[in-house]
Amino acid sequence: MRATRFFISTTKEAPSEAELVSHKLMLRAGLIKRLGSGLYTWMPLGLRVLRRVEAVVREEMNCAGAIELLMPAVQPAELWEETGRWAVFGPQMLKIKDRHQRDFCFGPTHEEVITDVARREIRSYRQLPVNFYQIQMKFRDEIRPRFGVMRAREFLMKDAYSFHSSRDSLIETYRTMYDAYTRIFTRLGLTFRAVAADTGAIGGSGSHEFHVLADSGEDLIAYCPDSGYAANVELAEALAPAAQRTAPAETMREVDTPKQTTCEDVAALLDIPLARTVKLVAVMAGEQMVVALLRGDHMLNEVKLAKLEGLADFRLANEAEIRAAFDCPPGFLGPVGVDRTKIRVIADRSVAAMNDFVCGANKAKFHLAGVNFGRDLQEPDLVADIRNVVTGDPSPDGKGTLALCRGIEVGHVFQLGSKYSQAMNATYLDEGGQAQAMEMGCYGIGVSRIVAAAIEQHHDDRGIVWPATMAPFLLVIVAIGYGKSEAVRHAAETLYAELLAAGVDVLLDDRDERPGVMFADAELIGIPHRVTVGERGLKDGMIEYQPRRGADGQPARAQAIGLADAKEFLTGLLKH
Repeated sequence: MRATRFFISTTKEAPSEAELVSHKLMLRAGLIKRLGSGLYTWMPLGLRVLRRVEAVVREEMNCAGAIELLMPAVQPAELWEETGRWAVFGPQMLKIKDRHQRDFCFGPTHEEVITDVARREIRSYRQLPVNFYQIQMKFRDEIRPRFGVMRAREFLMKDAYSFHSSRDSLIETYRTMYDAYTRIFTRLGLTFRAVAADTGAIGGSGSHEFHVLADSGEDLIAYCPDSGYAANVELAEALAPAAQRTAPAETMREVDTPKQTTCEDVAALLDIPLARTVKLVAVMAGEQMVVALLRGDHMLNEVKLAKLEGLADFRLANEAEIRAAFDCPPGFLGPVGVDRTKIRVIADRSVAAMNDFVCGANKAKFHLAGVNFGRDLQEPDLVADIRNVVTGDPSPDGKGTLALCRGIEVGHVFQLGSKYSQAMNATYLDEGGQAQAMEMGCYGIGVSRIVAAAIEQHHDDRGIVWPATMAPFLLVIVAIGYGKSEAVRHAAETLYAELLAAGVDVLLDDRDERPGVMFADAELIGIPHRVTVGERGLKDGMIEYQPRRGADGQPARAQAIGLADAKEFLTGLLKH
């Protein structure tokens, strides 16, 4: 490709609203252009990257035995009503009407559509298992689209759905897809981690997320450096303390806390560790108030709490509800004296093991110290794991302690089971001629999100540093004075033709630009290899080669290579 016949639109500065490095660099490099909130045009350079990611995904899906199809982006409401998701999926679903006032949505996902395909086409166990996939634009009306294509409203996704006659068959395909995802992200040159995850709105009995590790990631991952354990913090189990609760050593007493409304402020005032305080979080489960007790240095895990009986649809209590129940303003709440006939008390495992702790007194400007279960208040109605794990917690697999890191979710695999097939009557006839609901699996990859995630992981102060498998071009020939020097033009054209013939994806920068501009563009765009052809070097039969980054990850030094040997040198280099 010649730069003069391509479209390169780089800028020195990114718009002020761009926050993440990937968003800034994608705009500056001209990979994308904003159309509206969460909507982006993929420009020629960006589309080349997107198609490279798509190609790797497609190759590995095909190798894993999946079969590609393409489903409609616009879906009728009737399918979603069968599963009950039309009303509960939420405002992320963009609902539309046709000219006959019939309801449709722009598909945020395709479980209902593919299940409809399966129930129409699959009759016998002999047709199972089967795994369908597509690569298609999805739309989810994010409440706050941000970070460019990282959290856009329209995005390119690979979604696959498998159908089975048994649980064992589902698990086998799930493992096949897990392995395929591992190969995909490895081939794309990403540092990633697969973690156990919550199934969320998709449902099912088990799932894993694949995260590209980056400090800018929205997800927090708990992992054990000494073992293979890894889980999203939403799911990671916080084990009960090994030490049992000891006998009270203090008398319960009121302490004056006139301005201290947080555990941190109270602990500082009393000069005690934050871990000796207990905070109360009031929630509403329908009409009933439920209070969750956590150690002052821990955070409530809402996903874990929602899994407890009767709390699937809980919400945080508002101030009016809190004042009505406690006759006290927020900031001074505690479990002592709570009317247990009206309020259910759930304590985290760590709180249940505490003694002589400090909590709110249910009295403005006061807290209680020396509080103990069994003596000063009833035991909790339920003790459960309802907190986020923290660094240093014991690993659930018993093989060390946990550490935390951030990740960008780029893939997710689910064992759906029969949730959708039962709701939509997707059955097959077993060997005995009996109708059985199909077992299902679901496997998604955020193709467009991978592009941004890769940049978050691979960049420097000069721009993007693409892994070779994702780069829009593998090599750029910078021809200095292309339009002025016959020697430069001839040498650059000859090398360009030779590399194209050898199958190298090469860009010839034949623009009438200053060398600094061409170098800066090549580095910003992130092309892995650069060759510079100039009159000065050609006088000695030499050109200059420089990789975008050295093998040690540091800026690489340029080296002179003979023009006569350039094709052999470069093709040999690019094979590795």
